[in-house]
Amino acid sequence: MPEKKAPQQRRDSASASGLRDRRPLVAANWKMHKTVAETEAFLDRFVSHADELEGVAVMICPPYPSLATAVERTRRSPLRIAAQNVHEQESGAFTGEVSIPMLLELGVAGSVVGHSERRQLFCETDEALARKVPALLEAGLVPVLCVGESDAQRDAGDTEAVLERQLTADLAAVEESRLAEVVIAYEPIWAIGTGRTATPEQAQEACAFARSIVARRAEGAAERIRVLYGGSVKPDNAAELFAQADIDGGLVGGASLDPDDFLAVCRGAL
Repeated sequence: MPEKKAPQQRRDSASASGLRDRRPLVAANWKMHKTVAETEAFLDRFVSHADELEGVAVMICPPYPSLATAVERTRRSPLRIAAQNVHEQESGAFTGEVSIPMLLELGVAGSVVGHSERRQLFCETDEALARKVPALLEAGLVPVLCVGESDAQRDAGDTEAVLERQLTADLAAVEESRLAEVVIAYEPIWAIGTGRTATPEQAQEACAFARSIVARRAEGAAERIRVLYGGSVKPDNAAELFAQADIDGGLVGGASLDPDDFLAVCRGAL
């Protein structure tokens, strides 16, 4: 089936930044950190070094109130801005939610969806994600789909079962021709904000398995899709993690809050 094209101005915001190829991608997930003023200060420093990162796609995901400022501050740089979550409906009685058209109007390039904190603390379901991912693609935005297991699930030997269940459900409504446009972020829950990090071998094994799930539907898409690692990525371990064959960059939490630390992490992908 021919790929349905979104309006050109929407597609350009993502494709021009390398967000739709397998060039390494490093995304900063700021979570509920940084005011608008703090966002401006971070970007004023970080953007001045952006030309040092040629060959790496960099995405910043600030809180909603800072999105417009972040887009404006990075307009003349290769950096791209994404949201941390989005609702799949264009409008409606969904108090506290933000829609895809609202993000498009701001000029963002995509959105993280399914982060473990959204799944655990806010009851995000695979059913909702199965609607969000294709809705983002239809709008020309890049979905960064998070998947991963808890410490109890890993200890029980259920890592692959969890990843298979999540990816099968969350990507069910995505056409095969568009699978490669999704970014998968493997984030072991036991390594988020705990100081623990999966070894490069553990991270590679899980990311390779995630890619294999995509390959069951479309081998070509599996070769092109980007799989990121997220879980206590820091300047001192980024290069080793990103050097793994099936890891195409990272979704970075705490280390993305300091511009110098995040710059060091991004350099690890060069």
